Amino acid sequence: MAVIRKTKKIGEILVDAGLLTNAQIEEALNVSKRTGARLGRTLVNMGIVTEEGITQALAQQLGISSIPLAGIIIESQIIKLIPEILARKHKVIPIVKEGNSLKVAMFDPLNVLAMDDLKKASGCEILPLVATESEIQKAIDQYYGMTTGSVEEIAKRLEGSGIELLKGEEEATERLERIAGESSIIQMVNLMISQAVAERASDIHIEPDEDTLRIRMRVDGILHEMSNISFKLHPAVISRVKILSGLDIAEKRLPQDGRFNVKVGNADIDIRLSTLPTLFGEKAVLRLLNKSAQLLRLEELTPLHDTLVTLKKMIAKPYGMILLTGPTGSGKTTTAYSILNMINSMDKNIVTVEDPIEYHLKIINQVQVNPKIGITFANALRHILRQDPDIVMIGEIRDKETAEIAIHAALTGHLVISTIHTNNAVGTINRLLDMGIEPYLIASAIVCLVGQRLIRGICPKCKAPYQPSPALLQELGIPASEKIPTLYKGQGCTVCKGSGLKGRLGIYEVLVINDEIRRLIVEKKDTNSMLAAAIKNGFKTLRYEGIRAVARGYTAIEEVLQATQEIE
Repeated sequence: MAVIRKTKKIGEILVDAGLLTNAQIEEALNVSKRTGARLGRTLVNMGIVTEEGITQALAQQLGISSIPLAGIIIESQIIKLIPEILARKHKVIPIVKEGNSLKVAMFDPLNVLAMDDLKKASGCEILPLVATESEIQKAIDQYYGMTTGSVEEIAKRLEGSGIELLKGEEEATERLERIAGESSIIQMVNLMISQAVAERASDIHIEPDEDTLRIRMRVDGILHEMSNISFKLHPAVISRVKILSGLDIAEKRLPQDGRFNVKVGNADIDIRLSTLPTLFGEKAVLRLLNKSAQLLRLEELTPLHDTLVTLKKMIAKPYGMILLTGPTGSGKTTTAYSILNMINSMDKNIVTVEDPIEYHLKIINQVQVNPKIGITFANALRHILRQDPDIVMIGEIRDKETAEIAIHAALTGHLVISTIHTNNAVGTINRLLDMGIEPYLIASAIVCLVGQRLIRGICPKCKAPYQPSPALLQELGIPASEKIPTLYKGQGCTVCKGSGLKGRLGIYEVLVINDEIRRLIVEKKDTNSMLAAAIKNGFKTLRYEGIRAVARGYTAIEEVLQATQEIE
């Protein structure tokens, strides 16, 4: 907590910092008295010092932090803690609440009256942060007056505001920039992002249709409609997210990719933007990566902890390759990070090559793929192997070249952890063979294949026992005559938005490559032969693990049927 020990005036602080002289202060004070403007604003207007200079000097001299407001999204409930009249009077903007403390950006943190007024209004202890006056003023104009209602309500207020483009203006970059910079559009996009973060969404879809603009967000793997607003707002909303990502707002014919970072409350959110030209205009998808999210322990990824015993034994091996497999969105990267977090220590040199880097891990050396300058998975991996690594994590094996280098690393005394896109653990072997990898290399290098899925859990608020139909049991492979435990499903409530499902859990199949499986790989036997040999040695399929999760009341039968299939 910042404590301002001694009450000083801004002028004294700036003189102490060597930014101006006593004579300049006197001159500025005289001008300030005549005009009625604040001293700080007068100094800036006179060109004696910049706003940034004042901010940096105050932060350094008072021992408090400065904050750039451009990359901050302030939640509406935080704005409501400080009345607009006080925000404008004292040039302040609330940022985030932590316990009973409220962080507030101020141009003049020495203003004792302001601190007292803010404390009385919010009922919180005030923690001052320093920001430029112009940024604070812009934030006040942006957030106040638009702090209530949903995206649809803001959109209705905008419909009659002339925000849309007229015919012939679609290519006018200046007009696009102007409407995208309107405070109401900025507030709307901010509200979309903050709402998605609050709902734990992984993606936001901005989709133009014939006469409407549809906003959807993906929560627990399922898309939900967030709002449906006037198509007139499409150019402004798309231009706003493209400006944030540094993309060309005038280019609408080609797909574009970009990224930007925002802070929502205490969460640092990395946003990847992808645009795609469609029949009715550009569609945009924003992938949200919460860098502040706490990395889960391996045991927290699944309630079926006994399945992880074998995986932990494989992780403890000094060398070899562990491949995590499954379709997009099955949680492979999260599992890889959890494994690294578990084995991370000061006596190991762990290096990763990723695209993108989703979590920052202490001690571990992480490399971001950048094909534009020649840093591909394969190229980066070659250089990593010259860095004396003990453990290497490859974000994804996409081609033969990367696979061969990774296998070489596994065969020369390194533990290699990577992901690959296949439907199940056994199918990974055929995937590598199809890439052109020699069977003997696969058999020698791989120690373990892990198939995984993310399935939705039953909502704890509306969970209730039920009797499934015989047809449903038969589809799951359970005879109707067999005695089954009490099964559960969600009835649907406000917490789960009527779906009966809330949150997600992982199910895993762990295939250890033993001598028998190695022989079958070298002989290029079919998948069914390898699967039969694995099951004989205790291998449990994803479908089997899903049935266990259903029997223990963690998920519903329909979720398992949708996420898994029996290998014929």
